Amino acid sequence: MNRTVVVGVDGSPASERALRWATDMAVRRNLELRLLHGMRTAELAFGGGFAGSVALFDSLREEGERMLADAENLVRATAPAVPVTTDLVIDPPVSALIRASEDARMVVLGQSGRGGFSGMLVGSTALAVAAHAHCPVAVVRGDRSVEPTDPVVIGVDGSPVSEHAIAVAFEEASLRQAPLVAVHAWSDTTFDGPRSTARLIPEWESLEDGEHRLLAERLAGWQEKYPDVAVHREVVRDRPREALLTGPAGGRRHPWPGRFHRHAAGIDQPCAAPARRVPRADRPSG
Repeated sequence: MNRTVVVGVDGSPASERALRWATDMAVRRNLELRLLHGMRTAELAFGGGFAGSVALFDSLREEGERMLADAENLVRATAPAVPVTTDLVIDPPVSALIRASEDARMVVLGQSGRGGFSGMLVGSTALAVAAHAHCPVAVVRGDRSVEPTDPVVIGVDGSPVSEHAIAVAFEEASLRQAPLVAVHAWSDTTFDGPRSTARLIPEWESLEDGEHRLLAERLAGWQEKYPDVAVHREVVRDRPREALLTGPAGGRRHPWPGRFHRHAAGIDQPCAAPARRVPRADRPSG
């Protein structure tokens, strides 16, 4: 298995939090770090086929070198035993990180970089990389610490993508010696307001029994493979986004959406836990 964790570096506070999280993971699992910075050279172009000046290019290069040096120094100061390399590329950050994900165990990013708007849930770079990366992606949000033994939360919808996410979530929980909360939110139907469609379905209980069976079947083999992981099941008649943010596990946890779509993109996690996206198993590697 690949032992390299790629960390996007842009000098922002969010980037530093992501780096610290990735460093902690590298220490616990004997992994290597590759710190990557994309120079955004497209911003140098004036349009009409005119390129930016050499002075501007040199300024971006020097700034990138400084950011990577600061990031490397942070890693060596906090975890001197972790192997670390730096990589300054002229490609835009999104394309550089997606390419790097082909040979990575995981890509780790901050929720938004220096260009992000205040209060933004997840930045455009994180969204684009998570949607197209070839390996799992961790987007580290918030500024509060998360204990390694805080619960890992997995969203289960019964799809092949969800199955892959379950595998990674069980591995994560086992490595952290943390409990796992498996959430299956099976209805987007609204229950309030005069236009609610809930009244059109008279026998919710019969439908819910089937959803409980679906979750149990999806988890059965994994609980046998990881008997050390304590599993709590939640089957809720709710929207996935709301279900992943509430429940017995509380606010301090590692959310792990089974799919990356509008629900995962909308997660406004109130702690420093990473929201992760696992790539589709049927996606070509090239």
